[in-house]
Amino acid sequence: MNNDTMSTRGVLARMLAAQALVQLTVNPSGHSYFHWVAGNFPHLSALQAVSGLLLLIGWVIFATATLRSLGWLGMALIVALFAALIWLAVSQGWLKLTAGSAWSWLALFITGIVLGIGMCWSFVRRRLSGQADVDEVHGR
Repeated sequence: MNNDTMSTRGVLARMLAAQALVQLTVNPSGHSYFHWVAGNFPHLSALQAVSGLLLLIGWVIFATATLRSLGWLGMALIVALFAALIWLAVSQGWLKLTAGSAWSWLALFITGIVLGIGMCWSFVRRRLSGQADVDEVHGR
């Protein structure tokens, strides 16, 4: 397997995993980890504790990779791009966002997109520029 390339399937898998992480954590439908534990918090069952820790591990992995590959500026630019695209779609009448939950779904979807891009960006940058990201150097 070549670690210098990423397939379309690899990109899609990372995007879907990022969306799943975001949507499983919280969403307006009422079916999320947040809603599951909110009623009895701070009293959690063992299953809720394990599930919460697995989600936290996922967030640490995705957030760390995104911050390292995109940085704060890159994340801000992606969010700004999506905000401008939403503004364009609304101003042209292509998209109507009247309900509060529509804004919530959109914000969560964009959060998942940013995390998914962050998980893929080092591969994209390496293909475009020929430069690899290096976070740590281990001595021999």
